[in-house]
Amino acid sequence: MEQISSFNAYIQKAITENWDQDALTDYQGITLQFHDVARKIEKLHILLENSGIKKGDKIAICGRNSAHWAVSFLGTLTYGAVAVPILHEFNGEQIQNIVNHSGARILFIGDYAVKTIDPEAMPNLEAIINIPDFSLMISRSESVTYAREHLNMMFGSKYPKAFRKEHVHYHEDTADELALINYTSGTTGFSKGVMLPYRTIWSNVEFIISRLGRKVHPGDNLLSILPMAHMYGMAVEFLFGFCHGCHLFFLTRLPSPAIIAQAFAEVKPTLIVTVPLIIEKIIRKKVFPKIQNNRMRLLLQMPVVSKKVKERICQEVYKAFGGRAYEVIVGGAALSKEVEEFLLSINFPVTVGYGTTECAPLISYCDHTEFVAGCCGKPVDRMEVKILSADPQHIPGEIVTRGTNVMLGYYLNDEATSQVIDEEGWYHTGDLGTMASTGHIFIRGRIKNMLLGSNGQNIYPEEIEDKLNSMTMVAESVVVQRGDKLVALVHPDKDEIVNFSQSELEEIMEQNRQELNNQLPVYSRIAAIQLHEEEFAKTPKKSIKRYLYQNI
Repeated sequence: MEQISSFNAYIQKAITENWDQDALTDYQGITLQFHDVARKIEKLHILLENSGIKKGDKIAICGRNSAHWAVSFLGTLTYGAVAVPILHEFNGEQIQNIVNHSGARILFIGDYAVKTIDPEAMPNLEAIINIPDFSLMISRSESVTYAREHLNMMFGSKYPKAFRKEHVHYHEDTADELALINYTSGTTGFSKGVMLPYRTIWSNVEFIISRLGRKVHPGDNLLSILPMAHMYGMAVEFLFGFCHGCHLFFLTRLPSPAIIAQAFAEVKPTLIVTVPLIIEKIIRKKVFPKIQNNRMRLLLQMPVVSKKVKERICQEVYKAFGGRAYEVIVGGAALSKEVEEFLLSINFPVTVGYGTTECAPLISYCDHTEFVAGCCGKPVDRMEVKILSADPQHIPGEIVTRGTNVMLGYYLNDEATSQVIDEEGWYHTGDLGTMASTGHIFIRGRIKNMLLGSNGQNIYPEEIEDKLNSMTMVAESVVVQRGDKLVALVHPDKDEIVNFSQSELEEIMEQNRQELNNQLPVYSRIAAIQLHEEEFAKTPKKSIKRYLYQNI
């Protein structure tokens, strides 16, 4: 397989080699072919150049996933400017803080996010451009206004005999040149701006193509579910798919389970990249009710019949994901042990990866054929990983990593950078884990989340929550410490509790508590379950914001 030496070279090659193929589709909306993307990128370059934007200037992009979001991002990097992708889930104040902190000169804004912002709170912006049609919302620069009003004329003048693939020449990026600043969603404090040079996104794309390029082919359909402004969705869905010549479908709306299920059936993606929350909802709501009955349990206990029944169940699960996926990659948080064990028991092609924004994002991954229960893969190419523990195979320690994927640091925050990258270049993830002799990594929890038992024992709340979340009427949970006792906050499953009174629900939760404690060592047993009526607040990658519930 030919190795491409830089990220923008990947973009250029994808466009010129797939010129007349479908590239980007807004689900149930417009489709852009690769030559359409190239034409729009070229127009953006003309707009930026005639607006006085220089290489290295910051351009912010905030909106829901869409074909034009992708064009805005690709146009920024191939011009040589620095992209500042902003999660559209952020509120107006957060968006404004990021725009101001990054020093962005232009903001591309989506029609949902635009309702939340106050342009006056971003005084240094020279222009705000609407993502859906690239029209000017606000211009504070005569050169921007002139360039936008005369853009078609400038484009026609530059390419009087039509724009062709031989005209595609993009900024030649270098390894440590800054490509984007990605502000972490974070669960504590103000977001930090992760400075990612071109080598990090090139390395991630190169790795994914090397591992999946023979299973996922140019022209195959991919469904973009995760936010592209988050590095997991950006690298593994969007950038891999585009650079490999795939046809990307964007939901362009809030990805509810019903919409996702419909899109899977219609798009039939060859690869599925998701977070645990989505796959767990599909399995718990659509699959478990069909198989968790006495007849099915009896059939599964019969050795002769069991294999055929599992094959049939696997076909049904496979069908729920469109029926064409080579594998389902889960990342962003831990997959429920119950759901993972079920998928492995029916030989469903599932695997779990691990990464952080600071590594753009990949640290570890393995193909589903190498996957073992509870792991999150092996170190990816060009990355070293070690566990800071006296016995890394058995005693959890902090996971540290170094290599091509590691960021330059946090933007305008040397102190925060020095806290996570040591003098030898190791990035300290803050995650606890072990590593098998085979290289498989097992996440045990977050250092910040680790609780200390009354006798000094380390307690990992995620392990307790995983068991509790599989119990009757529990939708999700958070384990917190109250003095020397552990309390589980539980948000019940709204669909299941409709026919139960409050007292009956409390009785069920008490039964859950007793059953849970029978599975736990004495020092990590739950003293009480406290019902939490609302769904827990989450980060865009669907991790619960634990800090909000420590003092409830």
